[in-house]
Amino acid sequence: MKPFTYLMILFFTVIVCFIASFDKRIEFHKHFFSFLKAAVVVAIPFILWDVWFTAHGVWWFNFDYTVGVVIAGLPVEEWLFFICIPFSCLFTYFSCDKFFNLSWTASFNNMIVFASVIVCSLVALLHSDKAYTFVTAVVTVFTLVYLHFFARASWISQASLVFFILMAGFFPVNGILTGTGLESPIVNYNPDEFLGIRMLTIPIEDAVYGYSQFLWGIYFFKMFQKK
Repeated sequence: MKPFTYLMILFFTVIVCFIASFDKRIEFHKHFFSFLKAAVVVAIPFILWDVWFTAHGVWWFNFDYTVGVVIAGLPVEEWLFFICIPFSCLFTYFSCDKFFNLSWTASFNNMIVFASVIVCSLVALLHSDKAYTFVTAVVTVFTLVYLHFFARASWISQASLVFFILMAGFFPVNGILTGTGLESPIVNYNPDEFLGIRMLTIPIEDAVYGYSQFLWGIYFFKMFQKK
């Protein structure tokens, strides 16, 4: 069972959302192709980031919890991560948008963007020596600035609310990956390369990383839906 741990985490993360996507009230399955294109586009830079960080020891994987197939230094489960996790996240966003009127959140767009950009910019300036912290902060600043000022995305606050809801799943999934309930973590972090602030076992950078990935996923998903 141990070699299948990471794979099982991904399976249980995605299976309920996958089955529910065929529900007639949701019909997310009609958007699978748009999702897949969006997921691949977003995955490319994030996987390159992952490969580079792994190669330079910013983080590394405990292969005892994987099936042993390695591609570019990453376990195959890590590659699947960039499909399975975005699927569940975008399914949740799609469902919330379908069943709830979240247009009231639009008034918070400016506040969320400016507050996040200021905080992340300060963190990047103060911790430029910590690779994970610095890159995550810079990517988040770029993400928010582009989406708000150039793409004119009116849904940032709505996505932020959904991401907050997704924290209910983020903690058990990332918690296990970072060592909760296991003899040792599946994903290990170089203590010199991040702030050292953890939410239980999860580095705070993981949440910010996930937030940027989530926003880009929505952006491209909406783009491919229109096409």
